[in-house]
Amino acid sequence: MADEKKTTKKADAAKASGEKAEAKKAERKDSKAKAEKKPAAKKEGKKGSKKTGGKKEPKAKGKDSKKAAAKGKDGKASKAKKEPAKGARKTGAKAPVAPPVVKASARYVRVAPRKARLIADQVRGMHIESARALLQFSPRGAAHPIHKLIDSAAANAENNHELIGDEMRVASITVDEGPTLRRFRPRAMGRATPINKRTSHIRVALTPAED
Repeated sequence: MADEKKTTKKADAAKASGEKAEAKKAERKDSKAKAEKKPAAKKEGKKGSKKTGGKKEPKAKGKDSKKAAAKGKDGKASKAKKEPAKGARKTGAKAPVAPPVVKASARYVRVAPRKARLIADQVRGMHIESARALLQFSPRGAAHPIHKLIDSAAANAENNHELIGDEMRVASITVDEGPTLRRFRPRAMGRATPINKRTSHIRVALTPAED
């Protein structure tokens, strides 16, 4: 009887171990089947998203449409802003034309700049006829070259710019210092004193006189 009990216990233990092994195998099979099903579902989802474009595409399209509408509004607004500017340019008054300026210059005039500036200050801004009258009767030596220079500028206005020389005005006259000629004069007891013979560069600009 004892031997029979031992054998039955061994058989029961073998059955239990076989059942446990079968259960473990079944669990492994189920886990493998689940793992295989999940990637397939993911692949199908990806394929569907590629084909249909997913649910995000309509949103993107909506944003694009909003942006396009905003761009269209901005474009219309910019055009509306530009149009008044063009109209303003067309209707705007023209800038006044500057009067012509006739120039003449005399270089290396054998007159000291200090003496020539005294006459230039008297003539500056005067009408050409009154300036000629003043220079004609001025006792200063610098009046003669300045008188000739003004006549030259009036001739330039008539010949080069087709203006009337007698209807001009002395807009500006400047006297700059030129090179100095250095000379010496003998004096008593064998000495020599320097003599500086200065020169001037004179420039005149004439414009039409205003009525």
